[in-house]
Amino acid sequence: MHASPTPASAADESLHQSVRIGYALAVLVLLASLTVVALYWRNAHEREMRSAEADFDARTEEATALLSQRLGSYELVTRGGVSLFASVARPSRKQWQDYVDGLSIGQRFPALVGLGFAIHVSPGQLSELQQLLRDSGEGLYSVWPRGPREHYGAIFYLEPTTAANFAAVGYDMYSDPVRHAAMEAARDSGEPQLSGRVHLVQDIGQSKSAVLLFQPVYRAGDRPDSIAARRESMQGWVYAPFRMREFVEAALRAGKDRARLRIVDITEPVERELYADPPRADRREPAFVHDTIMERYGRRWRVQFESEPREAIEADITGLRSTLAMGVFASFLLFGMVLTLARTQARAERLAARMSESYRRSEQRFRSAMQYSGIGKALLDRSGHIIEANPALARLVDSTPEQLVGRAFGALFVAGNDETTRSREMEALAEGVYRTTRMLLQDRGGIRQAQLTFAPVPGGTDQDIARLVQVEDVTDRLSAEAQVLALNRALEARVEARTRELTRANQELESFAYSVSHDLRAPLRAIDGFSRLLAERYGDRIDEEGRDYVARVRNAATRMGTLIESLLKMARLGRGGINTISLDLGRMAAEIAAELRAAEPSRQVEVRIAPGLQVQGDQSLVRNLLQNLLGNAWKFTRDRADAQIEIGMANGEFFVRDNGAGFAQEYADKLFRPFQRLHSQEQFAGDGIGLASVKRIVERHGGTIRAEGVPGLGATFFFTLPGEPEHQAP
Repeated sequence: MHASPTPASAADESLHQSVRIGYALAVLVLLASLTVVALYWRNAHEREMRSAEADFDARTEEATALLSQRLGSYELVTRGGVSLFASVARPSRKQWQDYVDGLSIGQRFPALVGLGFAIHVSPGQLSELQQLLRDSGEGLYSVWPRGPREHYGAIFYLEPTTAANFAAVGYDMYSDPVRHAAMEAARDSGEPQLSGRVHLVQDIGQSKSAVLLFQPVYRAGDRPDSIAARRESMQGWVYAPFRMREFVEAALRAGKDRARLRIVDITEPVERELYADPPRADRREPAFVHDTIMERYGRRWRVQFESEPREAIEADITGLRSTLAMGVFASFLLFGMVLTLARTQARAERLAARMSESYRRSEQRFRSAMQYSGIGKALLDRSGHIIEANPALARLVDSTPEQLVGRAFGALFVAGNDETTRSREMEALAEGVYRTTRMLLQDRGGIRQAQLTFAPVPGGTDQDIARLVQVEDVTDRLSAEAQVLALNRALEARVEARTRELTRANQELESFAYSVSHDLRAPLRAIDGFSRLLAERYGDRIDEEGRDYVARVRNAATRMGTLIESLLKMARLGRGGINTISLDLGRMAAEIAAELRAAEPSRQVEVRIAPGLQVQGDQSLVRNLLQNLLGNAWKFTRDRADAQIEIGMANGEFFVRDNGAGFAQEYADKLFRPFQRLHSQEQFAGDGIGLASVKRIVERHGGTIRAEGVPGLGATFFFTLPGEPEHQAP
């Protein structure tokens, strides 16, 4: 007979079986964890590469915008030349040279070879022009290449004057088909036009790619309406030639991390390369390539960027390595935890029971939330059909939950039941929650605005995955938002109206100040006159104290007369017209300094004036501005044996600096208010109106002014004169 197994041996066998199952489960968990880590690392790697590609695309778009912006600055330069021809029938060579020198092309636009003017003439007009130039003593002007043509488009002016530019004068750009096409397009359209790729006559013998920007110039500065009228009124072209390599380097400020760039002109069927960075030494394929089409001034450029190789980009993604190491560490940690849990059978069973109960309660809470929620909810399968719907959704569409089961969810809306919409929703769900707004169709024919919120959730037994969608009626909210937008627009209109009223009130206030100041002068003259008569005729009858009072009355009247005169000057600054011309600020400052020296020949003041201070402004107003600033500097350096005054320009601002009395910086704002003084009349005489006048003059020219000072060390006044006044004098 065989002995039956005892309960102890059966328990041991069960324990051993549990241990074996626990070890197997732990190993399985380890393998699964490592698999999940590997999948996560791969997804993270792909996500980082997508992020790198998005960053690359953003940098390339920024670079393309910089190229387009640089072309726009060239257009502004040529438009300035056209404006010169609009003001003068035919500017002289000296006028053209002064205009180009003022642009500082070598510093601001290093890619520009120069700025030129090409004249448009027939053979007869060319002969007359050559005769006129010889008679006026300007020398011979010849056009090349020689040969009869119906019209010539020869270079007439080209600055700055270099040996290469001087040799290019007289070249007939009409003889080159590429230049000819761009010049005719600019002439007929009246708009600036870019040429195709050319080789500049300055670069003969060199393989440098260049492009020209042509701006048409019509007689009397007009732009005729028709093509025939434009051809009849054609005078020539202001043009800007620039080399592509210098153009790209100036626009992008090439650095080590800049993407490799290639620019191709695709306007014609035959593409022509305008610019290309040298290929990489390792010849590896770039990780990303981004193409952009840039259309400017009649040309279409394909701007192509190439990133670094994939290996170089992956080498910069250092966070993934630590993530992988942490994932492997977590996998082994999980392995140890599972192995520990597997050794205690009873505890594992208790934990399983608790987890089952928790899951059951969670499912119950989810069902209760679906059933009693005031917001419509539905579970969808992968094909977009309703698995389950709550009563709130049924009420929203005028149906019942049972009737909604099995229906296509997209059919409840005006649009959204097509395959494209479902695919887009699934792609968005892969990244997380997806929200959208659609028009909901009710079964009774009504239409409501509904906001949909999609979220991925585990599906039922016959579906591998499902979606939870929340449907909220937002019709009333959207209507309220539309009303708010309408109210905002009405508020903006009110603000504009109040601004116009304030402007009119300021103008009326200036006129009132002018009238009051003017009318006060008559009674002041009477006070001064009668006080003088009183002192002359009855001085012997008045005691010493009375005569002192009379003197004080006359001094006060004189002081008030001076203040009224200053107010009148301030009012005139706000009422007069502005005639903007080109001014030599340095020459004007030298004249004012000479006047100050003549008034006080005993003073020794060093005045330094920087060369080349050119501005656009009204001559009388700018002179008034300089007189006030230099007069202040002269006055407040009175107590300095080594008095110094400097006039110059820094960082786009003009400045007047002195080493006089100075002021505390916290009082800088008070300097420009009328009658505000930081020193007593006995220290430094004045009426407190000069700097207020300076600020008004600068603001009328569209500029700004500020002051910096240190007590005992001097003061500096910075101002700008951009040459854009309020209005031009007729």
